Amino acid sequence: MGRVFAFFLLIAAVFAVFYFVKPSDFNFSSPIPKVFGATTSVVLINDWFPREPAFNRKSDFELSLSASSAILVNFDTGEILFAKNMQKRAPIASLTKIMTAVVALSEAKQDAVFNVSPKAATVGEDSMGLSGGERLTVEELLYGLMLPSGNDAAVTIAEGVSGTEDAFVTRMNEEARKLGMNDTKFINASGLDEDDRSQYSTAYDVAVLSHFAMQNFEKFRQVVSTEHYTIDATGSHKAFDLYNETNLLTTYPGVRGIKPGFTWEAGLCLATYAENKGVKLLGVMLGSDNRRGEMKEVLDYGFAKYGITVAHPALDLQ
Repeated sequence: MGRVFAFFLLIAAVFAVFYFVKPSDFNFSSPIPKVFGATTSVVLINDWFPREPAFNRKSDFELSLSASSAILVNFDTGEILFAKNMQKRAPIASLTKIMTAVVALSEAKQDAVFNVSPKAATVGEDSMGLSGGERLTVEELLYGLMLPSGNDAAVTIAEGVSGTEDAFVTRMNEEARKLGMNDTKFINASGLDEDDRSQYSTAYDVAVLSHFAMQNFEKFRQVVSTEHYTIDATGSHKAFDLYNETNLLTTYPGVRGIKPGFTWEAGLCLATYAENKGVKLLGVMLGSDNRRGEMKEVLDYGFAKYGITVAHPALDLQ
């Protein structure tokens, strides 16, 4: 009888602990950092985030941009040198393809061969010129994805990696959470607008994504810095002659990519990496009326913070 009483007493004690102790006293989440005050139970694979400098930044008022949002950061330290509405959610057009490339490089071998489906060949808008039934390697598709911003390459990569574009987009959004991109939602692999679904990111989140891509994937750095790339014809595909459309790549000294983007909803968007005299800068602007001219101003402003003056006669003559 005493044992039975002791058993029920033990059960009552356990119940009392869970009933009276606040749930907040129990924390089984991973010890991951807060990003702009938001917590998540996802284990982050990224530890680089733009941060406010120790001094009082007044750069919001020192540059006047048409861009709806923008950010300029020191690539190495993450220090924010300039920001305008950097956490404002907005569509990012083909800057989406930076994530498409990241997932492809994370999950597929560069010599893997993917088939071009009728859907991929007819997706429309910017294209590398794929035809249904062609077969290309992931490496070849990455050049078609990033240089001419091929939507056909984006869909081919998505279907090749995950079977369907929708499944691939799920991976894109999972990767965004792991990177700490808490204000980002992807709906396709290309960045094209869709009437019935919304997609968005922020200048801040695109900076996080761009840094991760540049920092972790040598092939990504190689592709986005390439001005011109040719793919010879084979028995499985035609020849391709690809030119990089990234603004400032050939006109602003030190620029090494990354990606432009445009849709009517997103406006002119641009992510840019540049380095001069050991200083590395990463800039993102969304919704600009003049992304090339305004990125030039932002980069000049950023390098000037370090006492660096960049001569760009090809831009000044225009």
